[in-house]
Amino acid sequence: MTSTTKQGEAVPDSRSTPRKTLRLWEVVAISVGFMGPVMAMSLNGIGVAGLVGPSVPFTFVVSFIGTMLVAYAFIRLTRYITHAGSVYALAGSTLGPRAGFFGGFALLGTYLFFAVCIAGACAVFFEAMMAELGVALPSWTWVLVPVVVAIFVLLLNVRESTVTARTLLGIGFVGIAAMVVLSVVIIARVAAGDAPVSTGVDFAVLLPGDAPISAVMTAAVFGFLSWAGFESGTSLGEETRNPKRVVPIALLLAVVLAGVIYILVMFAQTIGFGTDEAGVAAFAGASSTLTTLASTYIGQWFAVLISIFAFLVAFASLLSSTAAAARLLFALSRDGFGPKTFAATSPKTGVPVHSTVFVVVLTVVLAVGFGLFGATSVDVYYWFATIATLCMVVAYGMTSVGVIRHAFKRGSKIPKWEVVIPVLGLAFLAYVYFIQIAGQSPPYTYFPWIAGAWCIIGLVIVLVKPALADRIGSRLTMEDLD
Repeated sequence: MTSTTKQGEAVPDSRSTPRKTLRLWEVVAISVGFMGPVMAMSLNGIGVAGLVGPSVPFTFVVSFIGTMLVAYAFIRLTRYITHAGSVYALAGSTLGPRAGFFGGFALLGTYLFFAVCIAGACAVFFEAMMAELGVALPSWTWVLVPVVVAIFVLLLNVRESTVTARTLLGIGFVGIAAMVVLSVVIIARVAAGDAPVSTGVDFAVLLPGDAPISAVMTAAVFGFLSWAGFESGTSLGEETRNPKRVVPIALLLAVVLAGVIYILVMFAQTIGFGTDEAGVAAFAGASSTLTTLASTYIGQWFAVLISIFAFLVAFASLLSSTAAAARLLFALSRDGFGPKTFAATSPKTGVPVHSTVFVVVLTVVLAVGFGLFGATSVDVYYWFATIATLCMVVAYGMTSVGVIRHAFKRGSKIPKWEVVIPVLGLAFLAYVYFIQIAGQSPPYTYFPWIAGAWCIIGLVIVLVKPALADRIGSRLTMEDLD
């Protein structure tokens, strides 16, 4: 929004221009916090261990390298584009409004499926917390957790409780500290021979070992999910001091910091369970690895503490993912795609209440619905995490294509030889997607088609309603979804 002087010059309207108050480490904190490291490290290694055995740390090294290749596009483009619109804004700015719409639609799928995944995670950590407290719950009771959690999420989201969100983010960083302490204790005890396992500190787990590359790349989907949200710092560009310098550095630091933490924690978990067949089976069969190892290596009180932190981190992620999905749904509906009621906002708070309610209710219906048909909370987490990640692959791919095109524009400051990096990033994304189609067993054979169908719907809209896609894409590029 702009205002005009008497001479007709456009000047920024202070009512719509965010204050530039954020510094480097604050942007890093937001990106790392949105990844939910405690939640990721409690659950994402379980599926990996079942696929690659003791090579879990190596798989996360592969995921780290792949994430760096993908992150290059964001790091490079934010040196030239300062915007609150994240993936769709970067794609729209470099490839045009239709690409912006397509990227935004893929991202909407990521947010929606990710919200269901996190609802399952909340139930996983609640069950883990109750187990550590010695409370036995019937297996079916987990379906009540997403319902109760959703009520609090809805109450907070319709009030835009930024204080609550920041408090939960702070708790998440305390959780990271606790997780690192646990990892150091595990490594120290195993190295000293004072551990319930006898396989020792085996650095071979940082190598592929006997795991086939196809299994590693399949498992890399769970590893890649651990970095989901690293790009959230791009949405803070309009609120950051010297954003074209700070935001790219913050994104790089966030990815690297998370990578170091993830590899450390996965190394500790792998040797903590043991690298023999029994240890791998225990790792792959755990419901929450951090709580299990905390109870074994430090004590039940620490396991309870970890489970509480993990639950609160999951709650914060659910809060942010449902808010982001609702805000994006509002923006789409306001410009003609979707029911008009989703485009309405509360006159008191300015929050799109109807779209927020729809997203939260849809999250509960999907999570509980699958639970009533026999899925466990862990199933809901992994199933919807995979679908969300595959939609995210498409959204991230649009940004990689955008930086390639930007490099070949006249006057571009990006050296053309650097396009090899986003090309490798695209290859990584494509292979991760392909490997989910080939050689999988049900229900994982269905997920790439579900994610693909969602993205194809967005492509069909672009082809059938190009004017609508142009209009929405242009607005998405300008929209602040923070």
